[in-house]
Amino acid sequence: MRTRKKRCARPVWAIELAALLALALSAPAHAATTVDRAATCLEDRPVCVDHRATNILGGSAERELTQRIENGDAGAVYVAVVPGSALSETGGSADTMLRELHDALGRQGTYALVAGSKLRAGSTDVHAGDIARQVAADDRGKGAQAVLDDFVDRVADARGGGGGGTGGGIGSTVPLIILAVIFVLGFAYAGRQRRRRREEERAQLEEVKRVARDDLVALGDDIRSLDLDVEMPNADRTAVDEYGQAVELYTRAEEAFDAAQRPDDLAPVTSMVQDGRYKMASARARLEGREPPEHRPPCFFDPRHGPSVRDVEWAPPGGAPRPVPACAADAQRVESGQDPSMREIEVGGRSVPYWNAPAYYGPWAGGFFGGFGGGGFLGGLLVGEMLGGGFGWGGPGFFGGGWGGDDFGDGGDFGGGDDFGGDIGGGDFGGGGDFGGGGDF
Repeated sequence: MRTRKKRCARPVWAIELAALLALALSAPAHAATTVDRAATCLEDRPVCVDHRATNILGGSAERELTQRIENGDAGAVYVAVVPGSALSETGGSADTMLRELHDALGRQGTYALVAGSKLRAGSTDVHAGDIARQVAADDRGKGAQAVLDDFVDRVADARGGGGGGTGGGIGSTVPLIILAVIFVLGFAYAGRQRRRRREEERAQLEEVKRVARDDLVALGDDIRSLDLDVEMPNADRTAVDEYGQAVELYTRAEEAFDAAQRPDDLAPVTSMVQDGRYKMASARARLEGREPPEHRPPCFFDPRHGPSVRDVEWAPPGGAPRPVPACAADAQRVESGQDPSMREIEVGGRSVPYWNAPAYYGPWAGGFFGGFGGGGFLGGLLVGEMLGGGFGWGGPGFFGGGWGGDDFGDGGDFGGGDDFGGDIGGGDFGGGGDFGGGGDF
C-alpha cells in the first residue's frame, strides 16, 4: 500500500511576510515634493540648492555659504534654494513652504528659504524676520549670495557668537524638578498658542470666505445668463460644451468652498472660478458668432472683469510702474489717465484694494493667477514678488506685510537684476525661540 506524503504546513510568519512584500510591491510610489527633497538634503548639509535653481545660487556660492555657516557662530542654519515655480506645490505661499520644510526636517535652528526671488526666514533662536527685513533694506540689488551671506552673519551676531559658556550643561546645573516645571509650563503655553492660532485662523477663514462667496455668486449669475441660449436647437456645440465645463467648475468650486478649513484652502476655489469665467467668456463669444477671447490672465484690477485683453503700464500711488493685465475697459481708463475700476474689500472697517489686504488673503487672490505662472511678471504677481514693500505700497498687505498677524514680515525688495527682482520676507516662528507658537502651523 502506498503511503501518502504528509504536506508540511507553511509557517504563519512566512505567509504574513509574503503578504507584506506583495503589498509593498503593489503600493504606488510616492512622488517626492520639493520640500521632501530639500529636507532630505538638509539632513547632511546646511545649504541645499535645487538643480532647477542654480541660476539663483551657483555652485561656488553654495560652497562659500556652506563654509560660512560651518565655520561661523550662527549655530544650526538650514538654507534651501528652490525655483519660484516650486511654490505652486504650496498654493503659491513661500511661508507655507518654509513651515513644511521645518516640519519635514524637524530640527531646531534658523531656516531660510529662497524661492525664486522670495526669501522667507524663521528661527527658534533669534528674530530671523527682523534680520531678513534689515538685510533686505541694506543689501538691495546685491543678489542672492550677498543677501544670504549677510543674513548668516547677522544671525551669528544675534546669537552673540554662539552663546557658549565654561560651565557644565543644563543637565549638570539645573535640578530635574526645575526642568519638569519648565516643561509643564512650556507645554501649557504651547497649548494656549495653538488654541489662539486656531481661533485666529477660523476668524480669518470666515473673513476671506465672505469675499470668496462674491466670486462664486458672480460666476453663478454669469452661468444663469446663458441658460436659455445654450438650450436653443442651433446653439454652437463647442459653446454648449464650454458652458457645461463652466457649470462643473462652479460645482467643484462650491464644494471646495464648503470644505475649506484654512484660508490657504481657498486658492483652488478662486482658481476654478477663474477657469469657469474663461469658459463662460468663450462660450458667450461663440454663441454670438465671435472668436473666443485669448486665454489670458484675468484683469488685475478686478478678476471678476474676466480675461484681460492686453497689458498696460500702471503704478499704485508712490509705486513704480509695471505692466499688469487689464480688461478692455480698464486698459482704456489707464491709458487715458483715469483710475481703473479697482476691486476693493472691507478690512477692519475700511475699504482697501484687494491686493493690499492682509497676508491671509494671499491664497484667495493668488488662485486667480496661479494658472499663469512661469517667469516674469505673472510668476510672482500674487505671492509678493512684484508688489512687495520695496515698491512703496502702503499697508500691511499680503504683498508687503505679515503672515497671520505676527509670524512673518515682509523684508522689502533686494532685487534689481533678472534673478532677484522681488521681495524678501521674513519672520520668526512665534518670536524669540517659540517656533510657530508651540509648534502649531
